[in-house]
Amino acid sequence: MKWYTDYLSAYEKPYSELPPPLTNRVKKRIRELKHPNPLVSVVAIAHNEGNRIFSCLWSICENNCHFPIEIIVVNNHSTDNTESILKKLGVTYYNEEQKGPGFARQCGLNHAKGKYCVCIDSDTMYPPLYITTMTKALQQKGVMAAYALWSFLPDKHYSQTGLFFYEKLRDVYFNIQHLRRPELNVRGMVFAFQTDTAHKVGFRTDIIRGEDGSLALGLKKYGKIKFVRSRKARAVTGYGTISADGSLFNSFWKRTVKGINNFTSLFHYKEKYEDEDSNLIK
Repeated sequence: MKWYTDYLSAYEKPYSELPPPLTNRVKKRIRELKHPNPLVSVVAIAHNEGNRIFSCLWSICENNCHFPIEIIVVNNHSTDNTESILKKLGVTYYNEEQKGPGFARQCGLNHAKGKYCVCIDSDTMYPPLYITTMTKALQQKGVMAAYALWSFLPDKHYSQTGLFFYEKLRDVYFNIQHLRRPELNVRGMVFAFQTDTAHKVGFRTDIIRGEDGSLALGLKKYGKIKFVRSRKARAVTGYGTISADGSLFNSFWKRTVKGINNFTSLFHYKEKYEDEDSNLIK
């Protein structure tokens, strides 16, 4: 049985259809985890994630870690019942009315009290040792930030075999890219960093996407970016990126062409990236 099998039973389901004993259990666990002096702040961002956020929080509150944590959710201009669910679960949350992941993640960072900050996404589920594995990476000498890998959920549109090869090839590319340009591998849903130093750099709020990589780029000046390859930190998520490309093949082909065109640049350290106009928030 996959570690996420139980969480998947609630994924994409309306909160009203979930069994009360389950929601009460998660609510109780969230309450027990609240701590005035956490070592780690786990910060989720959510925009219209009413049918997925419960599975995310369920997986996080059942993580095995032997140090104090806090769970924070930033409700980023949701128009569905996301905020209502957060209230019912009793999780600490903040409303960020300026729409965009940069604004949402910065809001979470502003409220994080932990020495370490672990960023997650509300449409994603996390393995039992995720928080512990990411925290151990950050506690290594000279490490300023850490990022992990993720897998996609197989369904009728995306076969397990197709996703397996897609992810294997992507992971190989990431290993090469990590050598000189690790910031390009960073995704906010599997990203962790030293909180105090992140305050000095901050998330960019003037771009549509890339706020996670830009923070990693800024943090690289202060220390190492650790690539956590362990399956203990490998999250499972939906199909936001692939769906945007239309199909698994289109996504694979688009990234293959881009990878070939940019291959030689992977071996050159970069301190600054030029933004395309289409990625700027007007």
